[in-house]
Amino acid sequence: MAKPIRNALAMISMVAMAAMSFAADNTPKTAASRAFTLTYSATVTGLSPGQAARIWLPVAQSSADQDVTIVSQPSGAQINSEPVHNNQILYVDGKADGDGKIPLSLTYKVVRREVIEDTTDRSNQSEGDAFYLKPDNRVPVGGKAMTLIADKQLPQDQIALARLLYDTVDAHMIYSKPKDKPGWGNGDSNWACDSGFGNCTDFHSLFISLARAENIPAKFEIGFSIPEKHGEGEISGYHCWAFFKPQDRGWIPVDISEASKHPEMKEYYFGHLTADRITFTTGRDLTLVPKQDGAALNYFVYPYVEVDGKPYTKIEKKFTFNDTEPK
Repeated sequence: MAKPIRNALAMISMVAMAAMSFAADNTPKTAASRAFTLTYSATVTGLSPGQAARIWLPVAQSSADQDVTIVSQPSGAQINSEPVHNNQILYVDGKADGDGKIPLSLTYKVVRREVIEDTTDRSNQSEGDAFYLKPDNRVPVGGKAMTLIADKQLPQDQIALARLLYDTVDAHMIYSKPKDKPGWGNGDSNWACDSGFGNCTDFHSLFISLARAENIPAKFEIGFSIPEKHGEGEISGYHCWAFFKPQDRGWIPVDISEASKHPEMKEYYFGHLTADRITFTTGRDLTLVPKQDGAALNYFVYPYVEVDGKPYTKIEKKFTFNDTEPK
């Protein structure tokens, strides 16, 4: 009888730890909200003068977590909404100038809020929670990720279970982007399980595979981190995170790659997101509007361009921010 009692006590302990994580006094170093401008610039290069290109850019939009106003955008651009996740997409039929370039720029005014667990419906599509139990091309439901929890006692409480999955991914993965070891950054959960390293897409794909396999809806968001130090400057690249939705609760955020880089914030990043970010799109395997000729996009945060019906990758990118209120 001793072993069943120990297992029951362990499950009670995990539930208690999960509940405590939301109440822990682990205040982030940033304010509860942040106001800034963000300029998203892209230049298609290497074209012949007058050559045509189809260009799509992701568009940040207002939500429960951020207020977004477009200050300026390319002339002649149209902004559409794709029907699955309601992502906003800017489209331009461009023609290269005399230097073979097509420059584009959007400037946003943003107020971003710290995110905590709540009852806000962030599903943004019509199929409800069940949609976020389905696999993506590189995110199977379970897959190789199940080997990571094969010998674990899984709690029945879904918050405690999600915390176990969060801890499992954090323990398995190392945040690393080595140039000599390709494969990271694709958000392929089987690859991440095998490799044990990667960036934010790899961490959160692994978590989403595990959560969906355990019947917990989970979803992917991507945008940009804003440097913690207030002021102005350049943003080095994208950042992504995930949400899960336990039964009868709101969507709860996790940022496991940031927890890996900042272990002192591990408790915080289960259930919270700092205000130092902006969301651009949700979901994977995206079909754009108007529809691209190429395959569905693995995820969408950088410009996508097609020339003569084929993906075109000669694109220069620059993202900058400027805080509009003192810290």
